[in-house]
Amino acid sequence: MEVLTTEDHARLIRIAKEIRRSVIVSLTEAGSGHTGGSLGLADIFTALYFSELNHDPDQPSFPGRDRLILSIGHVAPVFYATLAHAGYFPIEELLTLRKLGSRLQGHPGRDHGLPGIELSAGSLGQGLSVAVGMAIAAKTDLKTHRIFCILGDGELQEGSVWEAAMAASHHKLGNITAIVDRNGLQIDGKTEDVMQLEPLADKWQSFGWNVLPCDGHDFNSIILALRNSAASGNQPSVIIAKTIMGKGIPSIENDYRWHGKVPTKNQAAEFLKLLPEKIDFKHNR
Repeated sequence: MEVLTTEDHARLIRIAKEIRRSVIVSLTEAGSGHTGGSLGLADIFTALYFSELNHDPDQPSFPGRDRLILSIGHVAPVFYATLAHAGYFPIEELLTLRKLGSRLQGHPGRDHGLPGIELSAGSLGQGLSVAVGMAIAAKTDLKTHRIFCILGDGELQEGSVWEAAMAASHHKLGNITAIVDRNGLQIDGKTEDVMQLEPLADKWQSFGWNVLPCDGHDFNSIILALRNSAASGNQPSVIIAKTIMGKGIPSIENDYRWHGKVPTKNQAAEFLKLLPEKIDFKHNR
């Protein structure tokens, strides 16, 4: 189903490619970090920050904003690149990724002074519990903002995720949407070899969630799922987004070895040839 105009669809594609460029450049400069997952989530982040989220880079803490919780904190490079291109801080600051004293550390931290960060993300499995707490608070205070939580599929092997899922259903939190980065890979290989997750949709459904599958690289599919999640009544929603680790760079796509690997300068130069030249655009939502 087409939910975007041709112009808006083309705009999101251009932005996502520029975000991928920034991810590659910042990780290469840092010399460490997580490439595969960051590239794979570029389209999800683009859809959120340049189409669907209620947010304002000029007032990053205004009370009515939607909250984005990044539970899978090691994909911070794509989060930072998205915030920079959305206007939260200068794009040039991306070159300070993981450097001593930088606001852009390996995992996002609220105490680092970077606007747009709602949670200090560290150990996996914690983000959904925080998001559930925020959703309960918003519901109690009769607030209308929404809470989104991005999780990795390997992260779902943490038991705390399912405790949070159970709580969200029990408290009828229709204001929360979880987004699962379902690329099927984690640091040690395929998720199904490390710890089987399937039937994943059935698991979420059995916990009382509204399950919405989508193609994590098709903007119409992503945005339709996001909008349907807002119409779930009192039922929490989970978007299971089928993604490709390393998306956009064919030589590293679906290669789990790029989970925590960064390109050399020569590799980065080759990768950037596959993406368009830098586009001069301001944040426009």
